[in-house]
Amino acid sequence: MTVSVGTSIRSFDKLFIGGHWIDPSTANRIEIVSPITQEIIASVPAAGNADIDTAVAAARTAFDDGVWPSLSAVERASLMNRVADEIEKRIPEMVKSFTAEVGAPLAVSQSFHEMAPALWRRNAELIKTIPSEDARSWDGGGGVVVREPVGVVGAIVPWNGPVANVSLKMAPALAAGCSVVVKPAWEGPASTFLLAEALEAAGLPDGLVSIVPGGREVGEYLVGHRGVDKISFTGSTAAGRRVMEVCAQRIARVTLELGGKSAAIIAEDADLDGALPFLVGASVGHSGQVCAALTRVLAPHSRYDEIVDALGAALGALRVGDPFDPDTAIGPLVAERQRTRVEDYIRLGREAGARVVVGGGRPAHLDRGWYVEPTLFADVDNSMQIAREEIFGPVLVVLPYEGIDEAVAIANDSEYGLSGAVFTADPEYGEQIARRIRTGQIYVNSAGICTAEPFGGFKQSGLGREGGAEGIGAFLETKLISRAGA
Repeated sequence: MTVSVGTSIRSFDKLFIGGHWIDPSTANRIEIVSPITQEIIASVPAAGNADIDTAVAAARTAFDDGVWPSLSAVERASLMNRVADEIEKRIPEMVKSFTAEVGAPLAVSQSFHEMAPALWRRNAELIKTIPSEDARSWDGGGGVVVREPVGVVGAIVPWNGPVANVSLKMAPALAAGCSVVVKPAWEGPASTFLLAEALEAAGLPDGLVSIVPGGREVGEYLVGHRGVDKISFTGSTAAGRRVMEVCAQRIARVTLELGGKSAAIIAEDADLDGALPFLVGASVGHSGQVCAALTRVLAPHSRYDEIVDALGAALGALRVGDPFDPDTAIGPLVAERQRTRVEDYIRLGREAGARVVVGGGRPAHLDRGWYVEPTLFADVDNSMQIAREEIFGPVLVVLPYEGIDEAVAIANDSEYGLSGAVFTADPEYGEQIARRIRTGQIYVNSAGICTAEPFGGFKQSGLGREGGAEGIGAFLETKLISRAGA
């Protein structure tokens, strides 16, 4: 392990396979380009198929012949809490690394990394409450239902919050008794190697965990690997379709957490001043590079101009720039291709007749870095591409509605169903509205992402749930043992 000249971001020379640092099978490297400076700041090994084979073989041995699946919930929880402690020690370096390699403002990065140890501790407690078996009886018989770990898990995580995403998958999988091979994304892998150091320091059994970053081809090889029993994938809906196709060929278990185009309904009686901080943070926080971002704001006709003006003023006041500056609210997008994608959508919005209220271009004061101004569109119809497709950038649209029934219809008129929000002076009324929205999570008078309890989507936002007891259940198989004469 070396230190890149001129930066505080560490490079790594080895892969973390089966709980040990080993030489990669190829000389290929992932060069980490900072979206802030557009310069190479570090590099890590790029895993090849042979490295996936080694990691899967280690995980297979750890599951089939190792002690982990047979440990009690209390014993597994103890080691998981140790992982949480080790992650906590490394949060300052993780925050700096993630901000440098992905461009997230410090406050966003801090929040994401504080989520990780909380997830490990949450799952350590939950596994103690989930019975491994229970007795059943039925007319003419009886027996026991046994819950067993699914086996070797292949976890594929995106770049927009890799340590939290790995924790959201690995912690419940280990709690259930599985072994795990993680394939981080090409962008932003360095922070996952810091997580590997935490896993190593915690002293998990040999073979149980591996972290092997690589490109799409390596990810597809892991998805199709016959030694892997379940795939847990977070990423775009397009990539999720391919994961599902490959899993279908061998009937592998799969959980998919995919894209979103979530709606925030502002009711006639809503306190707009109270709603604005939630709307802004949940729409363009992390430069809008969040699957659960609230990117469609539904405003009543009677308050449309008021809401557009208030949102425009709030977005226009956000500071765009160096994410290491504590006063910065909006950092760069992760890559040049991502900026191009966002700019293409802004162009499509203009061509469709939508009105740019604020933003719509690159910040004039920044001569390098992949920045796009927070952008608000008004006069938008829900049939426009900017209202239907996931942009994954700091772009927000305001849609008018007449009556709450139309608002619900617009919110549900989407291929996605990941998150959402309702703002109203009457929380009970807000919950009634929320129950009508076809989405995996929805908030009343707030916004965010809850990973302590079930998180996942309806429709093309995915399959299955992560977080909570349901998240652990996703890594368990159910077996009925019927007892003769019972």
